[in-house]
Amino acid sequence: MTSPLNDAISRARRRVEDARSRLPIEEIQRQVASTPRPRNFFRALVELEGESPFRIIAELPAARAFEGGGPDPVEIARRYHRAGASALCCMTDPSEGGIDATWIARIRESVPLPVLRRQMVVDAYDLWESRLLGADAVVLVAEALTEGSVIDFQILASELGMTSVIEVSDEWNLLRVIAHVGFPHASGCLVAIDNRDSETGGADLAVSTRLAELVEGRRVLVSEGGIRTPRDVARLRHHGFHLALVGRGADAGEVEATLRRLLQSS
Repeated sequence: MTSPLNDAISRARRRVEDARSRLPIEEIQRQVASTPRPRNFFRALVELEGESPFRIIAELPAARAFEGGGPDPVEIARRYHRAGASALCCMTDPSEGGIDATWIARIRESVPLPVLRRQMVVDAYDLWESRLLGADAVVLVAEALTEGSVIDFQILASELGMTSVIEVSDEWNLLRVIAHVGFPHASGCLVAIDNRDSETGGADLAVSTRLAELVEGRRVLVSEGGIRTPRDVARLRHHGFHLALVGRGADAGEVEATLRRLLQSS
């Protein structure tokens, strides 16, 4: 594992310990029992039969975008919904510039779309916390987890009614987890292929098109990063994709314009 990843895992473990000291998991479990069931993130994106339209998960911008007045995350979520997004993604990791996780519940109250929480998962506490906060899906970074942990978190996410989105960026990690996609049931998991270079920050769709060749059932594949033009969508569809995550690192206006442009062309 790379040093930046090790650092991220260490920060995530410290965050869990701090959160656990303030709100024990037993109390979270008690509160979760009286919260509404999650929306079906998987069903909002995947059609298992017939020709599927191209669908987009739109990621909200970083916290700094909401400083100094202007639209708040709820208003941005409404704009993405009107632009045609099928689901939303909220980065809530403060070390990555994420927004306050309490915005998830407020967004769900205002927008009829399922919400994916992007936060490094290292402990079962993360899943219970995400459920309490109102998340409908969670990201499992394959590179940061053992194969056994991926399976355990998939099972727990399913028990909590949430969809797992396993994120990979190379062949090794894809091959390590692909056999477990569809576990514990066929409509509980997606695989996001991250096209970004961790060192340069650039994105190359060739990562998605190359890794897709290793997957037979491509309806569960999400291409993430570098999708900006109708030509990008056409290229992804040619390789069996019908899902993409857009918006990471972009401002809200750019994401909204990209959504409209991509969905009108598809």
